[in-house]
Amino acid sequence: MSKTELNIDLNTTVSQTPGHIVSDMNGEKVMLSVANGKYYNLGAIGGDIWGYIQKPITIDSLVNNLLTKYEVSKLDCQEQVESFLRVLKKEGLINIE
Repeated sequence: MSKTELNIDLNTTVSQTPGHIVSDMNGEKVMLSVANGKYYNLGAIGGDIWGYIQKPITIDSLVNNLLTKYEVSKLDCQEQVESFLRVLKKEGLINIE
């Protein structure tokens, strides 16, 4: 496993790191990370994920929450969520336990 890869699974707990300003713009979430001075467009689904990880949550619970809102298979949802979380972690925006 390379240094940029993260070993995460359904039992992994994730949460936001502090220091972000989030706003809704036409149904999509945009965020300014005060810590790194960058703007991010989280999109609609990414914004939902961001909302769910305000407090520590397992990836399994996060996926199950999304499945109640979106019509997608659990496996596809899990893969997309894990991919999105890896990007957030790389940018220093989340904690993964």
